[in-house]
Amino acid sequence: MRVVSSFETAFGGTPEGVWHAPGRVNLIGEHTDYNDGLVLPFAVPWGVTAAVARRSDDRVRVVSAQAGGGPVEEVAGWAAYPIGVALTMREAGLPVGGADIAIDGDIPRGAGLSSSAALEVSVALALNDLYDLGQTPLDLARLGQRAENEVVGMPCGIMDQAASALSKEGHVLLLDCRTLGSRAIPFDLPSHGLDLVIIDTGVHHELADGQYAKRRADCESAAAKLGVPALRDVTDLAGALSRLSGDERKRTQHVVTENHRVEAVVGLLRAGAVAEIGALLNASHLSLRDEFEVSCPELDVAVESAIRGGARGARMTGGGFGGSAIALVATDRAEAMRRTVAEAYEAKGWKPPVFRTATPSAGARRLS
Repeated sequence: MRVVSSFETAFGGTPEGVWHAPGRVNLIGEHTDYNDGLVLPFAVPWGVTAAVARRSDDRVRVVSAQAGGGPVEEVAGWAAYPIGVALTMREAGLPVGGADIAIDGDIPRGAGLSSSAALEVSVALALNDLYDLGQTPLDLARLGQRAENEVVGMPCGIMDQAASALSKEGHVLLLDCRTLGSRAIPFDLPSHGLDLVIIDTGVHHELADGQYAKRRADCESAAAKLGVPALRDVTDLAGALSRLSGDERKRTQHVVTENHRVEAVVGLLRAGAVAEIGALLNASHLSLRDEFEVSCPELDVAVESAIRGGARGARMTGGGFGGSAIALVATDRAEAMRRTVAEAYEAKGWKPPVFRTATPSAGARRLS
C-alpha cells in the first residue's frame, strides 16, 4: 500500500493502522446544509487514506503523496486540514496527543467531490481509534466541519463530512442538517439500468475565496429580515419573496425550492421510480445557475449537452464555480452521452472533461 510506504519513508517507522474516508457526490440538495435544510449525498469509491502512528509528544506531522516534500507541522495550505482536526479535537477537550500522519488520495482536488472532508474524516477516525476517544461517526463529522470552519476558514455546512462518515454502500444519505438525523435510502442504479456519471469539468475552484461565504451571508441576512432562524423555516415562499429583493430574494427562492426537490426525490426513490428523478435534477441546476448563481459556463455546457445526449437529468454538484456535474443516464446510452458532452467541449475549444461512473459506496472505515 503506497500510503504505508510513504509513512515509512517520511517517518522511519511503521504506522499503527490505515484508515480510509470517501469523497461524496451530492445527488440533490445544494447550498441547503448551512440553511438547516435537507441534503441527499452519497459516498463515492474514491477518497483519502491515512496511515497514522501516535507520538510520545504533542507534535503533529503530516506528509502527502500528492503534495510531495517532507513532513509538515505548519497549519497552512493543505496541512491545515489534518492538523486542524487534531487541534480541534484538543480544543473540544479530547485527549489527543501527537501523531505522524501520511496521506494518500485519489479524489481530484477541486472537482467538487469533497476531498477536504475526506481528509478531515480519515484523520479524525484514525485519532479517534488510536486514542480511544469514543466518538461516534456523527461526532467525527462535526469535528471535521469545525476544523474546516475555524482553522481553515471555510464556512461549510455539515453535509460533506457527514456523507464521508455516515454513508452506506448502495444508498444515498438523507440528512436533516438541523437535527442531524439521517436515514439511508436505497439507490440501486444497476437494477434500474441506470448510471450516474460524474462529469469533471477540469475547472478547479477555491471556495474559500469569498464567493461561498458571500452566498452564506446572503442567506443569513435574508433569514434575519424574514424573522426566521434559517431559510429552512420559510413556509410562505411567495410572502417571503415579496419582502426581499436582489440577491437575498434569489438565494431564498433557491433554498426553499431545493428543500422541496430533495423531499420529492426521496419520495420517488422510495417508490422505486429512480429514472423519474431526472426532471428534479434539471430544475436544481437551473435554480443553482439563475437564483444562487454558483454555476459557470463549463458546468452549464456539461449539463445541457448531457441532456441533449440522452441523460434523464443532469445538474452541477458541489459548491459550484467549477468542479463537476452529474448526469443520470440509461446504461446503454451512457457512452453516447459522454461523446456528446466531449464534442460540446471540443467545439468550445476547452480541455476534454473527465468522466467517472459513481456508485454509492461505504463511509469511513479502518482498513488495517
